[in-house]
Amino acid sequence: MPQVPVYNIEGKQVDTIDLNEKIFAAPIREATIHQAAVRQLANRRQGTAATKTRGMVAGGASKPWRQKGTGRARQGSIRAPQFRHGGTVFGPQPRDYRQEMPRKARRAAVRSLLTSKVNENRLRVLDQLQLPEGKTKRVVALLSALNVEGKALIGMGAYDENTVRGARNIPGVKTLPAVNLNTLDLLDYDNLILTRDGIDALERFLA
Repeated sequence: MPQVPVYNIEGKQVDTIDLNEKIFAAPIREATIHQAAVRQLANRRQGTAATKTRGMVAGGASKPWRQKGTGRARQGSIRAPQFRHGGTVFGPQPRDYRQEMPRKARRAAVRSLLTSKVNENRLRVLDQLQLPEGKTKRVVALLSALNVEGKALIGMGAYDENTVRGARNIPGVKTLPAVNLNTLDLLDYDNLILTRDGIDALERFLA
């Protein structure tokens, strides 16, 4: 069972916590992580790209020149693909890019990434996160106190308005409820900061 220190907002260790090994010491399944990431990216796509075929382009109802006797190749319409302003062959049409993936597999990908954060010492646990005011300097001071370098993802058990307001103007810092942790965010952000109640929420959600 992995054990990690618990810090306060000043960066001082105040306790240790035993993490649920089903979540934070799970097998790392790279193929599942890849599938979950591809699915999430695909589901973001709008699928509205479209081009006009020769049947959709305006004009070109009559032959551009007679069939024989001109010395040129026969043509039926100036809206054929080989002409300028002609239709597009096999161009994109509106479609649904959505992919399905079993819920158990999606959660297994999140557990794998949480385990990798623990293994790489990129997880920080806070006793509680209640900043006195919603200023950017408060969150910057918190990250500095926790020795967090690079992009950081803050997962909260309970919504804290001051933390959200203080972090939203910092490049590379994102806040969200702990139960909304997902594959792309865990891949994109180097460091993960969880509150103690956020871990409790995760254990109820993923165990």
